[in-house]
Amino acid sequence: MGRSNRYAVATIALLIVVACRDQSSAPTEPQAGGTPSFRSAFSGPPEVLVNAIIHRTVEAVAAERAARGLGRPSKSKELSYHGGVGGVGVETAPKVYLVLWGSQWSNDPSGESSILQSFLNGVGHSSWLNSVTQYCENVPSGTVFCNLATSPVYAGNPSGILAGVWQDNAAAAPTHPTQSQLAAEAVNAAAHFGNTASGSNSSTQYVIATATGNNSSGFGTQYCAYHSSTSSSSGNVAYTNLPYITDAGASCGANFNGLGPKAGITIVEGHELAETVTDQFPNGGWLDSGGAENGDKCAWISSGQGAAGNVTLSTGTFAVQSLWSNAFNSDAGGCVLSYP
Repeated sequence: MGRSNRYAVATIALLIVVACRDQSSAPTEPQAGGTPSFRSAFSGPPEVLVNAIIHRTVEAVAAERAARGLGRPSKSKELSYHGGVGGVGVETAPKVYLVLWGSQWSNDPSGESSILQSFLNGVGHSSWLNSVTQYCENVPSGTVFCNLATSPVYAGNPSGILAGVWQDNAAAAPTHPTQSQLAAEAVNAAAHFGNTASGSNSSTQYVIATATGNNSSGFGTQYCAYHSSTSSSSGNVAYTNLPYITDAGASCGANFNGLGPKAGITIVEGHELAETVTDQFPNGGWLDSGGAENGDKCAWISSGQGAAGNVTLSTGTFAVQSLWSNAFNSDAGGCVLSYP
């Protein structure tokens, strides 16, 4: 995507700018995964997203890879540092706060709340997430390998990454929340958890999860989730829009690569988690020359090196995608399920 003016989601020609992800660097082509079993019932007008990096659907990624063709990634497709936003490029001590937004969460047919909490409780300090620790801040823009820099400050992968859960169910969330409403809920969450100073949000992300049938426009057709940030009196606040993933069926990972009907829940959240750690306030962190982050470059790979699979954490076994590693294959780069 490049600069901030290129973050809008593509939906209507001449009206909406493409929020493209350069997927051509992925080493293998994903399978489309079949027709979704069902989608969100909402099909309202598309929303122009600002400063948001989308995780596209299975079909969208497959179509782009097929159109571009595949080949061995070139050095130009390595991730590089983009200078940070307000001095912050990566999360050096990541904390995740999960927000179950709205009284609509009284209906949770796929058990997504429990799955998300178990995954986030166990993913810190895992070998799967550890690839983020090769990326850093406090280095010049254009840096590709932090170990060659003078004084890098590295992204973290600590245990106990889930810092809190807020069941914000005193009232219903908006039926189909807009980006501005999701951003406002993230700011509300920061206040709820007492993170009211910019320093307390400099390595923190808020996952705003919406209930079944209550998802934002574009979910399941243009994207599966997205991460963004918003400015507030509490400083810059990083957040993820995490819809009710199983509502989109195979378009957002149901039964992807034979990993089960609920596989998309943790594939998608894991994607957003790792991208926010390495590019907390888009797009000041680590992206390739086409604007793809460490999750984008490896999204929806079904075979070969970097194919999505299960990982076992202390809290259970979960489906995840691979993540891009600049250091893999003698610094040629590639998608990995564990690191180093």
